[in-house]
Amino acid sequence: MPGRKLPAREFTVSRQDLVRYAGASGDFNPIHFSDHAATRSGLPGVIGHGMLTMALTARAVTEWIGDVAGVLDHETQFKLPLLVPDDGGVTLTVTATISDPDDAGHRQLVAEATTGATVVAVSRLTIRPAER
Repeated sequence: MPGRKLPAREFTVSRQDLVRYAGASGDFNPIHFSDHAATRSGLPGVIGHGMLTMALTARAVTEWIGDVAGVLDHETQFKLPLLVPDDGGVTLTVTATISDPDDAGHRQLVAEATTGATVVAVSRLTIRPAER
């Protein structure tokens, strides 16, 4: 099991998803829905919320392990913003590898999220040991 790569999980992220996430999170920064505001801020276009990208990575992991409460810790290193075009959105692909268990039996899933370019370079999620 250690070193095993988990099957890729794909998420389509659209501009509508960004508006819904803004409503849920309260983050209405216009760089998340307006091309004009994004380019005026020096970005190439509208970008997804970093915490949405991180949440989708966590969602993939909880689907793989089958336990929402099984994630004990989650840390993420972003590499690039998630660019979300207005013509149907973007596909975010999450992959992960399982590590050896630590002394307490916890494992880490080291995930990466890409859109053709790496968006999340490293996302480490510590998961509790399976019930015996």
